[in-house]
Amino acid sequence: MAGTYARRTGTLVIGGGPGGYVAAIRLGQLGKEVLLVEKRELGGECLNRGCIPSKALIHASLLFGALSTEGPEIGVLAEHVQFDLAKAIEWKDSVVRKERTGVEQLLRAAGVKALKGEARFTGPRSAELVAPDGGHERIDFETAIIATGAVPASFPGFEPDGDRVLTAEQLLDLKRRPASMLVLGGGVSGCELGEFLARVGVQVTIVELMPQILPGLEPDLSKELATALAKAGVEIRVGTRAGALVREKERVRLKVQAGEASEELVAERLFLTVGKRPDTANLGLEEAGVTRDPKTGAIPIDDRQRTNVPNIYAVGDVGRPPMLAHKAYREGVVAAETIAGRPTRFDFQAMPSVVFTAPELASVGLTLAEATGRGLTAREARFPYAALGRAHAAHATGGWLKLVGDDATGRLLGVHAAGESAGDFIAEAGLALEMGATVRDVAQTIHPHPTFSEVLQEAALLWLGEPFHVARRDRAARGP
Repeated sequence: MAGTYARRTGTLVIGGGPGGYVAAIRLGQLGKEVLLVEKRELGGECLNRGCIPSKALIHASLLFGALSTEGPEIGVLAEHVQFDLAKAIEWKDSVVRKERTGVEQLLRAAGVKALKGEARFTGPRSAELVAPDGGHERIDFETAIIATGAVPASFPGFEPDGDRVLTAEQLLDLKRRPASMLVLGGGVSGCELGEFLARVGVQVTIVELMPQILPGLEPDLSKELATALAKAGVEIRVGTRAGALVREKERVRLKVQAGEASEELVAERLFLTVGKRPDTANLGLEEAGVTRDPKTGAIPIDDRQRTNVPNIYAVGDVGRPPMLAHKAYREGVVAAETIAGRPTRFDFQAMPSVVFTAPELASVGLTLAEATGRGLTAREARFPYAALGRAHAAHATGGWLKLVGDDATGRLLGVHAAGESAGDFIAEAGLALEMGATVRDVAQTIHPHPTFSEVLQEAALLWLGEPFHVARRDRAARGP
């Protein structure tokens, strides 16, 4: 009911995405009073408009692609296989609803009160909540956690309109398959959803300003995906700057320039995915005294997620990079445990990342270039999926794992993989890095057979010069 009310709480959490809802649950587990405010749906960008819905559609397209391409080769015959985008969207929505209901139940089980509305600080210990019906509440709190996530970066002249120019959220709700799509931005979202579209019959062109798609990723991973995308019919333009965009009734025309050459690209629609910025505007940070970077909008935080205001914390995309849900999970736990007086801090040796394309790409730790740049005597070994029994059995022999180790100490420095299930076993490499494991530790860890995870053990053995399932070129062991 509309009106003006007032309430008090121990901790106010602003934002119900991965960082916010995990922080709230952990606080509830620790016996703290928590009020969580979310202006849209619980679960945030990741659950509702990003990670989960995109992976659902990608899974559907992979099933379609497998039946259409590899099925006949392995004895699975299906005539007239079709992809019904509207039905896939309906299924994707059902997945999101189930996940969102799960979050709601977990919050209730932890004793967290969740309200829908938009919260804005009015001071370092107070905020105003505007409810969907126009009602206002004053909220007084002892501590607060900012977990408002990120919003798409703006690009003048390319403002999304839901028709010719789409955001990821709008693309994930398409009911009709376009004939062609320009993808402006070759980052994770551009590559994942661009490949999804191509797999279901859309003509896709990816335009990326940097010299490679997936800028910042291990270069060989980027090359591997570029080759796979090209094979799938995706046209890739790297080192290409977007110019003027013209929107017409049934198409868009985009002027691009690569070096001295310029041309015009034409497609039915354009998917804009040029990065995100922290969603920290209109939060009343000035009234609360919380500082933020005037250029990026990010909120500076310490290793306990504290802002410059002692009782206000920040987690997830509003703070330090990278913008990853699993990083936000951990930050939410650290903020909650700090508020509860637990000894804790945000500290990690390596942050894993996964790109859900085909091949799946996964990376954790240092690349060879990064390791040598730090003055380490680094060396790498690359083991092919084609030497894995499980890969042959699963018709997934394309791919490899690259292991980086330090010759001087034998320590594991990084792991980078392209292939089936790479994202599922990359956490094992992350644990090894966190524990300071040597390459020999990994090599001597018994891996179940036949699994894709064996590629990590095999790469470690190859690095040591002791491989079993590829021929050894150098007979001398190569590491401690």
